[in-house]
Amino acid sequence: MSTEPSALSAPSSSSAGFGSTTLFDTLLPGDAGAAARRGAGSVFDVCHAGVVLRALLVVEAAVGLVTLFVAADFEAWSLRFASASAVAVPALLIWLSAACLLKRPLGVLVPWLRWAVSMAMGALAALLPAQLVQSLGLDMLGAHPLLGPLAAGAAGAAAIYGWLQLRARALLPADTTARLAELQSRIRPHFLFNTLNTALALVRVDPARAEGVLEDLAELFRVALTDIGESVSLAEEVELARRYLAIEQVRFGARLKIVWELDDDAGQARVPPLLLQPLVENAVRHGVEPAAEGGTVRIRTRVKMGRAQVVIANTVPAAPSRPGSGMALKNVRERLHLMHDMAAQFEARAVDGAFRVQLVVPL
Repeated sequence: MSTEPSALSAPSSSSAGFGSTTLFDTLLPGDAGAAARRGAGSVFDVCHAGVVLRALLVVEAAVGLVTLFVAADFEAWSLRFASASAVAVPALLIWLSAACLLKRPLGVLVPWLRWAVSMAMGALAALLPAQLVQSLGLDMLGAHPLLGPLAAGAAGAAAIYGWLQLRARALLPADTTARLAELQSRIRPHFLFNTLNTALALVRVDPARAEGVLEDLAELFRVALTDIGESVSLAEEVELARRYLAIEQVRFGARLKIVWELDDDAGQARVPPLLLQPLVENAVRHGVEPAAEGGTVRIRTRVKMGRAQVVIANTVPAAPSRPGSGMALKNVRERLHLMHDMAAQFEARAVDGAFRVQLVVPL
């Protein structure tokens, strides 16, 4: 717990006029282009349980409908559906696994070649389970027990790839919008103003401390103004949150109490960049700043059931602050699900006199 006092703990009253403005109104000109460049690779981003489940449901529904047209009764339909599923489901899983493993090299191919490779992968993925089913003597669709599955595998792969293309095009604007909104909400003008004032006040009385404040501020700007990729480690995000809270600690002094409970193993998890900073900023802004006696911000990471869990909690003042727009929480939720789909969890609620945000991401 950090409780270092400071004579500079009072926030500047001039910040009131910026209370409804969330962080830095500067748009990064190259960011939308970077998101667009990631679009081709994201077509094959199928390494999520949600994508696999949706694809399985669609394929099984298609198999069920097709076999209805060639079955005379329910018993015959059941047999044909079982034998067709014994080929279609393993073939789909093989194709999705290959697409997941090869998503980067596949993503750089020209469009027509991606189609061709996807269909070839589908045909080959259907060949192995078709031969296995045939060797077991199960009834197969059509008079050509191998040619049929090969053609069906290629056609199915083309359909799945077409769906993935539509999905990637739908997600790209959302990804770009979320990233731009996140970059717009990096450093609120009043936070920048107060930090610079704090550093100026410290220059004469404590130059080393003033230098530390400016170094932390420079690091925040460096990350905010740099396209650092699709993901970073949770440990890197924690370090950035430390720098932000170190600046706020100088401003608020003893009014701000910080509790860290960190599990090093959880730091290996991958998360979208600049994910924790807006959450700890919200905790300070709504849990500490409005309270005359200050408050406590608690950050905890741990590994639970093979996943990384992050909890950020802050005390709630007796007189609550003016409600915000909720953009930061919505932004974090959207970016987590864009990256991890159904494997990510996000929860924000008031519990026992504290406001608690919990994130769960796969390791």
